Amino acid sequence: MPDFIGVGPPRTATTWLYEMLRGHAGFSAFRKETDFFTRFYGRGIDWYLKYFEHCERELPMGEFSPLYFASDDACGRIARDIPRCRIICSFRDPVDRAWSHWRLMVRNLWTRLDFEEAAARHRDIRESSRYGHYLEKWIAAFGRDNVLILFYEDLERDPQAFVDQVSRFIGAPAFSIAGLEKSGSRVHTVDSRPRHPRVARNVRNLIAWLNDRRHHRAAAVVRHSRLWKFCFEGGPPFERPTPEADMRLRIRLAPEIEILERLTGRDLSEWKAPTGAYQRQSSGENKSARA
Repeated sequence: MPDFIGVGPPRTATTWLYEMLRGHAGFSAFRKETDFFTRFYGRGIDWYLKYFEHCERELPMGEFSPLYFASDDACGRIARDIPRCRIICSFRDPVDRAWSHWRLMVRNLWTRLDFEEAAARHRDIRESSRYGHYLEKWIAAFGRDNVLILFYEDLERDPQAFVDQVSRFIGAPAFSIAGLEKSGSRVHTVDSRPRHPRVARNVRNLIAWLNDRRHHRAAAVVRHSRLWKFCFEGGPPFERPTPEADMRLRIRLAPEIEILERLTGRDLSEWKAPTGAYQRQSSGENKSARA
């Protein structure tokens, strides 16, 4: 059974961590996210474990599935099936995170709502922003010592120390990220809307169909093809949230931030500043963004 699971929430450097840890921890050969404990639980634990049958036994084994974070089903199922699992939760400025999440959903044609409305109404964005509410549940299910809490700002300051913290937690041997291809670059960024939405929707559905049937190699071929780039890249760039929208979302999320402060002992005053994210975006937010 897996030794650790990175549960998210989405757009908090989970993909970057996965890329850094590959070769130093055991992952599925085909995909970062199995979604087993949310979408595919009915297929049984043996179906899930086939994803890891190639993993080297001397390395810690796990996955990163960011949509587990805001899923009570996933939390309960993992606690029941893997009670000693080590859980990794990562957090970033909640407005930055929600905006990045919304851009991904728009690019993948999962929503037509504008940013502020989607942040309030779309379950994936809304619930993934409830940091304190769901972190309390993961800690209650697994114990504080078995839940690693990470902050995106620490990654920005010192990527090596960030990776070292995760390696120690999961029991992976220490390694240097210096010289690794993606150690200093953005991963899975989304800067523009799809160029050809109708075709893009069909391509997206094809990839989902292939992945659901475990044809992951074929899905990867499509995902990295010229057709994907033709449909999904090069559309209109995203507009930044207005300062007013930024302020309203921060006010709404302030109680969640305060619970996170209480649970971690960390001062997150900057996250509660009404114009914090807007100022960062105006000065070039995408320069160092990692998914």
